[in-house]
Amino acid sequence: MSLRSRHLPRRSCLSTPGSSDRFLAKAPTATTDFSFLDLEDSVAPNEKIGARAKVVSAIRNLEWDDRVLCVRVNAWDTPWTYGDVIEVVGNAGARLDEIMMPKVQRASDVVAMDLLLTQVEKNSGLEIGHIGIEAQIETAQGLINVEAICAASPRIESIVFGPADFAASIGMPVTTIDETIHDGPSNPFSYVFAKILMAGRANGLHVIDGPFLKVRDLDALRYAAAISASYGFDGKWALTPDQALVLNEVYSPGQALFDKSWDILDAYQVATEHDHTGALMFGDEMIDEASAKIAQSFVARGHRSGMQRTNK
Repeated sequence: MSLRSRHLPRRSCLSTPGSSDRFLAKAPTATTDFSFLDLEDSVAPNEKIGARAKVVSAIRNLEWDDRVLCVRVNAWDTPWTYGDVIEVVGNAGARLDEIMMPKVQRASDVVAMDLLLTQVEKNSGLEIGHIGIEAQIETAQGLINVEAICAASPRIESIVFGPADFAASIGMPVTTIDETIHDGPSNPFSYVFAKILMAGRANGLHVIDGPFLKVRDLDALRYAAAISASYGFDGKWALTPDQALVLNEVYSPGQALFDKSWDILDAYQVATEHDHTGALMFGDEMIDEASAKIAQSFVARGHRSGMQRTNK
């Protein structure tokens, strides 16, 4: 795993087609926590091999900030995966933090990628384990195996839900992924969100929601993002810089919540260390160790997002 990127925020994860010089040049200017340069779905089959060199050049020569920098390679059931890893990881240098694996079906997919990455790292002078892995869950089979996938390698940093391919996998009667998915009489994504979240958290991973395809409807994006944020997801894919700005806001704790969480931690510390009690009244709420753990999670998320306490 990349020690640099492991604990960085991933509120917004911006996708950039690896075959487009124009979009690659603009990617570092977007305000986003995470950029991934795509060699998979956004790149036409006859452009995939040529896109590798463009991605390597972008990683090595563009001015990136401290965001997490990732490349999505093609899935194992295509003829391009090994070439993507050898050419991109072998030539991109240490600035590349992760590769993203699409359509992960089973733990052995991750183990195979771990072994290949180790060989490429050895031959390219990178520290063994430098390259982290993002694993996408996009099929029914992948969801069934998500617990084993999340535990398959210490390189895994994030587990990512891919809603469009998943909808196709289970035969959902939809033609796009938008806010209406969450308003139907039966929403299978509720189960998917919970299952992926539990598997990710049990293994200490970031948990990321996939793209929202109505790219110009930012209000609808905000609504959909708020749903996965309410489950506890860390972030969501952005398809445009404008989407990224919305997601940075949705997946950050509000200032009032951040400040209240600090107040809870302060009060709980006084209660346990000075008053020798494990529970206390905080306004009209009873708080205890569980309350402190919840507050600590919001403080940690706020710190990762660069927030500062304002009420002390």
